[in-house]
Amino acid sequence: MMNNQELISAIRNTASQVYENLTTEELVQKALERNEGQLTDKDALAADTGEFTGRSPKDKFLVKDETTENTAWWGNVNQPISPEKFDSLLNRVVDHLGNKEIFIRHAYACADPEYRLNIQVVTESAYQNLFAKHLFLRPTPSEVAVQPTEWLIIAAPTFKANGAEDGVRQHNFTIVNMTRKIILIGGSGYTGEIKKGIFGVLNYILPQERGVLSMHCSANIGEAGDTAVFFGLSGTGKTTLSADPNRKLIGDDEHGWSDKSVFNFEGGCYAKCVNLTEEKEPQIWNAIKHGALVENVRFFEGTNSPNYDDISVTENTRVAYPIEYIDNIAVPSVGDAPKNIFFLTADAFGVLPPISKLTPGQAMYHFISGYTAKVAGTEAGVTEPQATFSACFGQAFLPLHPAKYAEMLGKKLTENPNINVWLINTGWTGGPYGVGSRMKLSYTRAMITAALEGQLNGSFTQHPVFGVMMPDACPNVPAELLHPRNTWADAEAYDAQCQKLSQLFNDNFQKFADGSSDEIKAAAPKLANAQ
Repeated sequence: MMNNQELISAIRNTASQVYENLTTEELVQKALERNEGQLTDKDALAADTGEFTGRSPKDKFLVKDETTENTAWWGNVNQPISPEKFDSLLNRVVDHLGNKEIFIRHAYACADPEYRLNIQVVTESAYQNLFAKHLFLRPTPSEVAVQPTEWLIIAAPTFKANGAEDGVRQHNFTIVNMTRKIILIGGSGYTGEIKKGIFGVLNYILPQERGVLSMHCSANIGEAGDTAVFFGLSGTGKTTLSADPNRKLIGDDEHGWSDKSVFNFEGGCYAKCVNLTEEKEPQIWNAIKHGALVENVRFFEGTNSPNYDDISVTENTRVAYPIEYIDNIAVPSVGDAPKNIFFLTADAFGVLPPISKLTPGQAMYHFISGYTAKVAGTEAGVTEPQATFSACFGQAFLPLHPAKYAEMLGKKLTENPNINVWLINTGWTGGPYGVGSRMKLSYTRAMITAALEGQLNGSFTQHPVFGVMMPDACPNVPAELLHPRNTWADAEAYDAQCQKLSQLFNDNFQKFADGSSDEIKAAAPKLANAQ
């Protein structure tokens, strides 16, 4: 069995041409020559990712061997595949790359040098390599010369597997082998598989081997050096609310929290473009320029100007760019341990307070729940809000049981009692979606600013069902908004809706209960029939 250095040598020796560590300009030019995309009016490269325009969770596998058998959280998130099936697929992918042009990139993850993970990325396409250049951290030429490769990513979108015969579901796959330190991607040109593959690896390595809490979150730092961390699922405002002109961005998606620092895993951003406007998201809008990679967008007819409202291919249109394309960033992408942590949820049931303070137990519970809600009407037949739970606000990327990450969070909060944890509802007030109104962004920003500046130090009221502490006053926010029951015209209807959401939380938590501590269990919202 070849080690990774031997594997890379074998790939190099059989390729028709090897392009290594090309510059942004060179990669864009190669992509254009190979008909992988076209230039937009802002000189960004627009490429299509082919059949798959998003991750394919049902086609993600983890090799089950002596390394992972007793540690991984096996199930729908981490589907097992045997080492023998992996080795067979790997050999065939290597053969498939023979006599082809390939692109190799040296990169690394983790901005804190103590936790640096060196990577080599081998891709069939120039645009995939450009993505890797943007999203991972970029070593200097002198570092490349002496950099040992720890992890190898091979992305071969034109390779097709044979489904069950190869131990996978269909022709596409993403397989992580923790023992051989390889991520193997076939049949899909969606670049997010590359990014999230390494995130999953770090979610496995850092908590177990280095005592670092890996987090699916954004982070920024204030002038006083205070770090804030923002967790939230899609649509809750994570990117928008962490983009603060008075604070420097550490990163927008993936971070580690060690004993000494919060550090970005990445060297770039992978932002959604759907309905993008300069007014709503000026930082993302301005980052779409020379060198940026725009994926799966369509253009206004007869132009090369992207129509970000056109979702005929996918709602998951994206842009990848280096973090330096954003103004006001922290250099390096490292901050101190957080002073404030925000859990963002867009509660379409209109139940949760717009801001509330959590105990360590409640923080662990809401972390392991990872709640938000889809609004009615987003799918055919959906007439009322639909609860969405994603453990640790990133369930799809967790190789370990969610309780492992929640308990690490709880330990950090216990050891650092001055850290504040806030639950922020960016969703509805005065009623559920269709009755109430969406919380104004200006009010949410005012509440977060007040929390960051230590202005929420007055009286609090405990929520009767969820047990969280609601401030009775907040600068620049009407007091009546702070207690959600008071915003409903029908208080009894609020109580009924509150019980409904409480039941959804409790039902969701059942699958985590066996692996969770008593402190986490005790933080569950109260059900009327259990009182």
